[in-house]
Amino acid sequence: MATKEENETKKIAPDNEKPVKTKKKAPKRFTRFTYWFSLLCALCVGTIIGVLLILSRLQDTIATNSELSQVIGVYKNIRGNYYKSVSKKKLINGAVDGMLSSLDDPFSQYLQSDESTSLNDSISGSFEGIGAEVQQGKNAIEIVSPIKNSPAEKAGLKAKDLIVAINGKSTAKMTVDQAVSKIRGKSGSSVTLKIQRGSQTFTVKVERGKVDQATVTGQLLATDHTIGKIQITTFAENTVSGMKTTIKSLRKQGATKFIIDVRGNPGGLMDTALSLSSMFLKNKQVIMRVQARQGSEEVYRAGKKYDKGFKIDEPVTISVDGGSASAAEIFSAALQEAGRAQLVGTKTYGKGTVQTVIPLSNNSEMKFTIAKWLTPNKTWINKKGITPDIKAGYPAIANLALISNEKSLKTGSVGSEVKLLQQNLRALGYTVEETSIYDQQTIAAVKQLQIKAKLANQTGTFDEATRNALYQEVSVYILNHDNALNAAVKEIQSK
Repeated sequence: MATKEENETKKIAPDNEKPVKTKKKAPKRFTRFTYWFSLLCALCVGTIIGVLLILSRLQDTIATNSELSQVIGVYKNIRGNYYKSVSKKKLINGAVDGMLSSLDDPFSQYLQSDESTSLNDSISGSFEGIGAEVQQGKNAIEIVSPIKNSPAEKAGLKAKDLIVAINGKSTAKMTVDQAVSKIRGKSGSSVTLKIQRGSQTFTVKVERGKVDQATVTGQLLATDHTIGKIQITTFAENTVSGMKTTIKSLRKQGATKFIIDVRGNPGGLMDTALSLSSMFLKNKQVIMRVQARQGSEEVYRAGKKYDKGFKIDEPVTISVDGGSASAAEIFSAALQEAGRAQLVGTKTYGKGTVQTVIPLSNNSEMKFTIAKWLTPNKTWINKKGITPDIKAGYPAIANLALISNEKSLKTGSVGSEVKLLQQNLRALGYTVEETSIYDQQTIAAVKQLQIKAKLANQTGTFDEATRNALYQEVSVYILNHDNALNAAVKEIQSK
């Protein structure tokens, strides 16, 4: 209990007066008893809260241990009773991989030493393999997109192709990591892939090579030197510097407008997508939104933090297709919804999730989906894609299945492979009917192709060298009949 005390102060008086005393009311103070009692109460309350927190955590631990008892039981039984010895590492890897596989999320993966190295190589823009982004598909491994100028693209592989077998082994029960480890290898070696494209199935042998990406390339259009066409093959660590260098070079050459081509771009780093988007947007404009399971929505806006003050104000149009995914979609949606650029092409892939890599040990890590991302207008494009403003695609020949390179076609050959060859030849302007029979007309057309390509073999037999010559001509034809690019040029010229 507090007590009142009288506090005397002297009032200074003139010399002829005596000092007088005045009284003030004393402030309240605690007694020692009150002090110790309050301290004891505080300690008790703190102790109770601490005990409750410990009990809560203990409860969670007990619940977790109970839930994991089956896993622990299986582990102990295999270690102790399985008919042959199994390493601890193998069982633990299997358990981690199994948990991630149960999420039914093709982008959440358990990465061991070789796979994690492959991921790091891909991010840096350089690796050895066939150069294709893949994910878990239904009973197969699905190609998200082949990388520009990679062995995969040169072999004719396309976005949405299903790899149903690798070197004769079915991928039905393979994880993405297992498939990647079998597909990748030293430059100069080969891998045989069985591909399903729509209702057609074919086999293709791909020679692995060094995929060293200059992720951004650009040149002036031959038909209009005021337009610079820029190809972004992936969003890697070197993409931002590549974009700055390319833009500066094209400006010096006279470009005043740009077509940004992200067709076949499988995506990459979110930070790179933010930096590139910020270059084209006004400061504070929204680039994207990220929603984790818990916490508030995080909004990313254009600004010096991302673009370092480098801005691109010229008119721009973006080319997209079904192989434009992830970071390529962040970039495209940001510019489209800001009214900064129109999209030309076909609907994009539709990947609306964000992943991070979490280290688990010295030689393993977990690529893990942590959130979903939304466009500035709060649209989730996952499994839906982005619809372009102007729809235009490649010519029909681009959608044909590949002709298998496992065996040659010649007089007497019949079947779907022969018909496929005839369809390609007809589309290229050769005189041949679709009969599915390797007849004299087909032999004559193949001879014309071989002579045109100056091949050593000009007998009319469709062998590996002739196949390569055919697809080289197909590539040139598609390039010269690029409906999406033509539409993009028309759009940008109107600005």
